[in-house]
Amino acid sequence: MPSATSLTIVSKCTVFPDQKSTLQDLKLSVSDLPMLSCHYIQKGGLFTSPPTLSIDSLISHLKQALSQTLSHFPPLAGRFNTDSNGHIYITCNDAGVDFIHATATNISIQDILYPLHVPDCIRGFFAFESTVSYQGHYKPILAVQVTELADGVFIGCSMNHSVTDGTSFWNFFNTFAEVSRGIKKISRKPDFSRNSILISEAVLKVPQGGPRVTFNENEPLSERIFSFSREAILKLKSKVNNKKWSQNSDNANVDVVELMGKQSNDTLFQIHNSGKMTTILESWFKNTVFKPQETVSNLQAGEISSFQSLCALLWRAVTRARKLNPSKTTTFRMAVNCRHRLNPKLDPLYFGNAIQSIPTYASAEDVLSRDLRWCAEQLNKNVAAHDDGTVRRFAQDWESNPRCFPLGNLDGASMTMGSSPRFPMYDNDFGWGRPLAVRSGKANKFDGKISAFPGREGNGTVDLEVVLAPETMAGIESDQEFMQFVSS
Repeated sequence: MPSATSLTIVSKCTVFPDQKSTLQDLKLSVSDLPMLSCHYIQKGGLFTSPPTLSIDSLISHLKQALSQTLSHFPPLAGRFNTDSNGHIYITCNDAGVDFIHATATNISIQDILYPLHVPDCIRGFFAFESTVSYQGHYKPILAVQVTELADGVFIGCSMNHSVTDGTSFWNFFNTFAEVSRGIKKISRKPDFSRNSILISEAVLKVPQGGPRVTFNENEPLSERIFSFSREAILKLKSKVNNKKWSQNSDNANVDVVELMGKQSNDTLFQIHNSGKMTTILESWFKNTVFKPQETVSNLQAGEISSFQSLCALLWRAVTRARKLNPSKTTTFRMAVNCRHRLNPKLDPLYFGNAIQSIPTYASAEDVLSRDLRWCAEQLNKNVAAHDDGTVRRFAQDWESNPRCFPLGNLDGASMTMGSSPRFPMYDNDFGWGRPLAVRSGKANKFDGKISAFPGREGNGTVDLEVVLAPETMAGIESDQEFMQFVSS
């Protein structure tokens, strides 16, 4: 199997915005600052080769599109600056971003898509490996790498995690693709306001040399993408909600209701929502997406969502595979979007981090001896309770003790769910078609890190990128309760 060392850097340059920034310095928020010890976000798309462009023409075209896109996202071309009081700002100084052209023509699309486990060569498709976000003081906040493959192209973005969360990351990526397609007026203009309760006078004390990641970057890991069809997810949801499932039952109608509740709070759906039922239904039939951040009021009374059902399924399988002491406390963390949870709400396209991590605790004995619904209910209750007051309490707690986020699995019994199957990862057509697949680099991966992606075919499909210790991965791969719902 080709490795990351099979790759050759052809060229590297700095790309600058095509217009000078007029944006003032942006203060890092209580949601941005904890990410200073996290790696840059690394995500990208695998594409077929453009049929009408040579690789040199493609590289030139993408550089120009990136330059134009950066004018809509001035912070990405800036750098961090710490003032005399210890507050950290993004200075939108047009310092530019890295653009790398690489070649790995011994690697084919099949080499990436067909192996059961995610191949090591993916790591090489991203810049800034093992780069901690604090380094944005002297390194670019963004790097784009375009890697030429035997029969395709991989476009990978590495973006500072103290500048963006998933919503902001994919808004940039989508806009980059729009500009590349020749669209003159972008559809989702980012909001750079800094006037919410997330902006604080609290100072994060940084150790000499800057913070470091809080997990072992060199532990052996196994990574696999588990795909779940819409049918499997509906079956799972019915099981969790103690309902009889059949292909011709009313489950589809229930899911439309669920979707409507989700999308009324969905960051990217709001941009285009005309408020008409037809818009919601058209969106449902065209490309259903799941969202973990919903409240019970959005659903039928007591209804457990599809995504929470999926999380509970994985929580049980991983706990079983880890063979923990029954009294050991397990933790399942879910990252939730706070934009719509605050009152007043943040703009749906608020640029920056607006996420909080919700932990749910249960003993290994409870997770395994109680049923799937019980596990899902624990997750559901915590997500439902995460309202404006809870968001503010989380922020106040951080202000009383500013600290970097302790990412990792420090006790051997934790799982962390990141990303979201509602993110428009497959809406990235740079001019010759949608991605064949979305993949991520080595950044922020540890035993128990899970990332949720939409399936490429949409319509309610979900992919879970699961990173585990090799023996735990082998355990869930032979777990009948889990694997019966996996399509590939």
